[in-house]
Amino acid sequence: MAISPKKLSQILELAEKLCRERGVRLTAQRKQVLELVCAAEQPLGAYDILERLRSRMDNPTPPTVYRALEFLLEQGLIHKLESLHAFIGCSHPEHPHASQFLICSDCGDVSEIESDKIAEGLRKAEESTGFKAKRPVIELLGTCAECQLEPSE
Repeated sequence: MAISPKKLSQILELAEKLCRERGVRLTAQRKQVLELVCAAEQPLGAYDILERLRSRMDNPTPPTVYRALEFLLEQGLIHKLESLHAFIGCSHPEHPHASQFLICSDCGDVSEIESDKIAEGLRKAEESTGFKAKRPVIELLGTCAECQLEPSE
């Protein structure tokens, strides 16, 4: 689902504000990568981002994209979907959280959810096992409500 230009502008303004408050720089290249990820209708892989950057800047390279993605991940502005090897914008970057996604394997739609119960369950599992998550991410693969309504072929 595409987002409106107004919503995209709000996302970028929030990202700039958060980076300023954190004392880090949202450079023009990082901002362009964030804009591409957030404006995309589907999660984007690094090489998809690289291809889209070619229309915006001269000769972008894979390291440019990977450095920007790493920065955006560190700042919580985007998420990496491990099962898809792709990136998606964060729907609530203003606070750290355990990432939870519903991924439709039919249409590719991805929804980020934030369940306190899931986050608490993860925290308790870490405490009881001594495990320390680097990136607490839950990805549920399945079929969205819309695709379930469509008749199968």
